[in-house]
Amino acid sequence: MTEIRLHNTRTRRKEVFTPIDPENVRIYLCGPTVYDRAHLGNARNVIMFDVLFRLLRHVYGPDHVTYVRNFTDVDDKINARAAQSGRSIAEITAETTGWYLDDMAALGTLEPTEMPRATQYIPEMIAMIEDLIAKGHAYAAEGHVLFAVESYENYGQLSGRSVDDMIAGARVEVAPYKRNPMDFVLWKPSSEDLPGWDSPWGRGRPGWHIECSAMSHALLGASFDIHGGGNDLMFPHHENEIAQSRCAHPEGEFARVWLHNEMLQVEGKKMSKSLGNFFTVRDLLDEGVPGEVIRFVFLSTHYGKPMDWTSKKRDEAEAVLRKWRSLANSAKAGGTPANTVVAAIADDLNTPKAIAELHKLANDIERRQRAEVSRQEIDDFAASAKLLGLLEDSAKMGNWVFGGAVDALAVDLMLEEAAQRLSQSRAKAMETKDFSEVDALKQALIAAGVEVRMSKEGVELVPGPRFDAAKLEGLQ
Repeated sequence: MTEIRLHNTRTRRKEVFTPIDPENVRIYLCGPTVYDRAHLGNARNVIMFDVLFRLLRHVYGPDHVTYVRNFTDVDDKINARAAQSGRSIAEITAETTGWYLDDMAALGTLEPTEMPRATQYIPEMIAMIEDLIAKGHAYAAEGHVLFAVESYENYGQLSGRSVDDMIAGARVEVAPYKRNPMDFVLWKPSSEDLPGWDSPWGRGRPGWHIECSAMSHALLGASFDIHGGGNDLMFPHHENEIAQSRCAHPEGEFARVWLHNEMLQVEGKKMSKSLGNFFTVRDLLDEGVPGEVIRFVFLSTHYGKPMDWTSKKRDEAEAVLRKWRSLANSAKAGGTPANTVVAAIADDLNTPKAIAELHKLANDIERRQRAEVSRQEIDDFAASAKLLGLLEDSAKMGNWVFGGAVDALAVDLMLEEAAQRLSQSRAKAMETKDFSEVDALKQALIAAGVEVRMSKEGVELVPGPRFDAAKLEGLQ
């Protein structure tokens, strides 16, 4: 069986992954708060966990992996958006949840096994809070319930910070009912104009952190294999999840392995609205950037390193994917991913290394020409790419390459005919010294987004960024 190694934030080292139960490998990713479109940075951990999900399914079997990603649909940001827009909370959360699912699907991500909504698990949250109070880890005060941080001796172990350091380095809500400045809210009161549920402490709503603890316990148990999210969630969200979960269920370990991805930059700068470089996944999709291209750029940087989104990377990704799809256009299901690609992904989700191995496979296929390459090799190359969520067959991921209705074989034929025509024109021009027809053909091909490579060996035409198959048809 493939050995998987993952960098565990909790232990700060790369470890061999051994599931608690190989028959049911369980992973949890903190999902979105649904009040607006997902910005580009929100997609990074979704793609990271999608690759992990694919790897685990490959190693342990599709029916033996449970992947949970939640939706936070009760939150003060949602309340504020409702008050600002005049729309109902239910309408906003339903719409933005749909947006999120559509945008993530356009990036080629598989749907998780479970996608719970926080509002579906309010009784489980109330029961967990009651249990924490009974065990002395939480207390009620002025309609609130707070977790007593000092009651959990390992608080801060994940982030490696002491409570004093956390107080100094974080914005801590000052409230007279807190026993300790670091104590965090499990339950808070709701006014009549805000969402609320009846509880032993009055009408109210849950704090943010208790949601994931209650949902993960209900769906994955007191101990599960992997928990993840952006490194901005390490403190306080994940630190608080650990504290309340371990105190409520001391018989369990909560999450054994923690994966955290680094943040996103745009053209070398932190993404922010003030710099004018803030955009959503949908912004890029609507501009015509294919979801598969976005995914490729993300995978080109290891999840544990800061990622820089640039226009150059986008164009390079598009060119590579066009070439790979051309090579794999005859692939059928049933291929086997190359061991080198699987090994790279199994080494702490080293997607840049996996892409490098795909380049080697593609270059080998190109070097030996199609006539010398077996159908199985083509199938295996496609299967290797699909393990990364690339070269998928779905319309959302594939049709962009060849302009929707025009398929890969048709494009290959058009390029072949155009190359032959250009080669003949060049041969004629060498005799007549009149290169006007050659230049006109080259310009037409370039306008169609085709890279023209001319050498003594012949003419090679390669679809590049902004390739438009419809413009090729005009050359016929």
